[in-house]
Amino acid sequence: MELHPIWNDYPQLQPELTQTLELMEKSIQLKNEPVKKALLEMIGAGGKLLRPAYQLLFSQFGPEKDRQKAIALAAAIEMLHTATLIHDDIVDDASLRRNLPTIRAEFDNNTAVYAGDYLFVTCFKLMSDYTGSLRSLQKNAVSMEKILSGELGQMEDHYNLAITVDEYLANISGKTAELFALSCSAGAFESGTSQLFAKNVSDIGHNIGMAFQIVDDILDYTQPRAEIGKPVLKDVRQGIYTLPLIYALQTEVKQLTPLLEKKELMTEDDTQKVYQLVNELDGVNKAQQLANRYTKKALKRIDNLPNNPENTKIILQQLTQTLLTRTN
Repeated sequence: MELHPIWNDYPQLQPELTQTLELMEKSIQLKNEPVKKALLEMIGAGGKLLRPAYQLLFSQFGPEKDRQKAIALAAAIEMLHTATLIHDDIVDDASLRRNLPTIRAEFDNNTAVYAGDYLFVTCFKLMSDYTGSLRSLQKNAVSMEKILSGELGQMEDHYNLAITVDEYLANISGKTAELFALSCSAGAFESGTSQLFAKNVSDIGHNIGMAFQIVDDILDYTQPRAEIGKPVLKDVRQGIYTLPLIYALQTEVKQLTPLLEKKELMTEDDTQKVYQLVNELDGVNKAQQLANRYTKKALKRIDNLPNNPENTKIILQQLTQTLLTRTN
């Protein structure tokens, strides 16, 4: 399994990220060989492994230096993330993920549900084997609840032309930011840092996750399909209105409403018109400004972290800056 090219600039992370992938592969013991193969292909399909990377980095701040434990928890977190992606693909009726057929498209929705559930179970097995206390398991369960709440909030807002910025932010706070927060705080806490330090680190992860999702949504309005690995503006056809569009709707409803009211019947010309209007109405620029604010919050808190022999703070600064200012 090859790592994503993003890690070419961080050779010190490559060995443990590779071991994280290997442990995930080893942990999948399904008897159903076709589904097992599909899960392994999804894991090895070039995901960025951002959440395990942050977990591994923050695990270097504590006095406990059990790297096998850190790798196992990183694998558990990526298992959790992958499970949510599989279930997202069912809800979104998605046919592609990381430029490969989704499990629901290759098999069916029922199989995809069971595959996602299997990864949830595998995640908790790894967590229970390696966590030092019930607190991390409890935090994991609370995080899953928040992730689900964010997903449900987004589902409830399908085709909601009146969705507000605050409602969008509440949805992505659970849907995306919570897992970044868990990754960072679990890494810190399980390495023996104080609860106060872990809480501060959780806030860093939250800001990273918020900025990451906003930037990801901006890319739908700035990048072609080939660059982002999914159909551009498919979210709009499915009634998922993200921040650039929400800002544009606040500026000009009359031009956008007739297009959006077509829902699934929107044509390619319709989506391209939405794409054009969102840019013309400054939706992308406004969304970028908010992403920049979350990025600055994260970087400011990272700058206040203590130095350590592994130069972790410097790596965190570089990685976060690169990740949250990306244009593709």
